[in-house]
Amino acid sequence: MSKGKKIVLGIVGFIAILTIAAVGIGAKVYMDLSGSVKKTYESVERQLDTKRKEEQKQVIAEKKPFSVLLLGIDTGDLGRTEIGRSDTMMVAAVNPTAKKTLITSIARDTYVDIVGKGTKDKINHAYAFGGAGMSMDTVEKYLDIPVDHYVAINMKGLKELVDAVGGITVSNDQKFTQDSYTFEYGQIHLNGDQALSFSRMRHEDPRGDYGRQERQRKIVTGVAKQLLTFDGVTRYKEVLDAMETNVKTDMSFDDMKKIAADYRGAFEEIQQDQMQGEGFMQDGISYQRVSETELNRVQTEMKKALDVNN
Repeated sequence: MSKGKKIVLGIVGFIAILTIAAVGIGAKVYMDLSGSVKKTYESVERQLDTKRKEEQKQVIAEKKPFSVLLLGIDTGDLGRTEIGRSDTMMVAAVNPTAKKTLITSIARDTYVDIVGKGTKDKINHAYAFGGAGMSMDTVEKYLDIPVDHYVAINMKGLKELVDAVGGITVSNDQKFTQDSYTFEYGQIHLNGDQALSFSRMRHEDPRGDYGRQERQRKIVTGVAKQLLTFDGVTRYKEVLDAMETNVKTDMSFDDMKKIAADYRGAFEEIQQDQMQGEGFMQDGISYQRVSETELNRVQTEMKKALDVNN
């Protein structure tokens, strides 16, 4: 598999975890879920003051809106074991009172201050420099919102999750060929390998990386819909197997149970947004620059989704 197939979707792991947590179909499922979630748990080191740490601990317990940084990591295939970079970055704002979730995509080449590094670089390099914790701190400062939790999934995990739910159906608005697969216009069914190829294409798309990110979100939606079907639920063991070795999160099993009990309504409406930037070159390296106007727009929408006052 080529390096270009490092398109992964942290949100797929997030939805998988929450959906399985919400099933509640017996003790066997409960025990399987508990064991799998414990294997996915990984705490993070963050640069937060004492007050912010306490707020973070209480947000889910108090049924408040919370945010999750969703990371797709470019490792986990071809035997690679290095920490990798966050090839895909999304922030989900989950609001149980408003009964909606806002998912905002951030271009991986966005030029920002890397918190804890003391330099400006591509936002996806934060993960390579300091893991999920540095990524969370960097996004929190950049968007000026609290980033409460994270979910990371590697590329192998995306393929296995799509296959675990029996494949997905997506709407394709452009016929193209990628990695020997031809994707016809209209509704198409994808297995895991096809989903990776579908999501990685950008050179034939006039929208470039933004078109690629839209296809990623279509895969997210496709997996979510399939998980919520009876067939998806009955495949819970395959989903858990895919999660165990490919998903990492700082949400505990108790957090998952609270979300399943108190936040299900927040997934009734899932809205999507894309931060827009423009390319520029610096020292022979390409970056994305986001205007102050666009950054302010995204910050305002995210704060509104999280009920955060300026």
